[in-house]
Amino acid sequence: MRNKTKVFVLSILIAVGIGALSGFLTRGSMDRFEALTKPPLAPPGWLFPVVWGILFILMGISAAIIYLSESPQRTRALKVYTLQLIVNFFWSILFFNLEARLFAFFWLLLLLALVLLMFVLFKRISPTAAYLQIPYILWLLFAAYLNGAIYLLNR
Repeated sequence: MRNKTKVFVLSILIAVGIGALSGFLTRGSMDRFEALTKPPLAPPGWLFPVVWGILFILMGISAAIIYLSESPQRTRALKVYTLQLIVNFFWSILFFNLEARLFAFFWLLLLLALVLLMFVLFKRISPTAAYLQIPYILWLLFAAYLNGAIYLLNR
């Protein structure tokens, strides 16, 4: 039991830590973001770190479930999980710091494809781990709408 708890805590800390590092590296960007023309349904800036914090916690929980499984497919699933974390990390740098909004949009589509693949792989091992990623998938779809619209409105 104790080892399982350590796995969950470490897995959550890794996911949240990656998100926090990305947030730290883009920390001055919310002022620029607030100045952009945004589409309808754009949430206030303070909501982004709240939502991402929840999503990273869910990612960590899912990854721990997969890691603790006995499935021979867990290594592949965790490789895709790791890859999507890396792609996720760089999206905010592309969008905010580099202001490469069109490239960031396509990068986000890559991230969405990886998360969908991760969902499928996780579901084969643990439906619970997969279902915990549904909010992430929905948020990425919404983020793609925002990213694409912000690009179009601020060219």
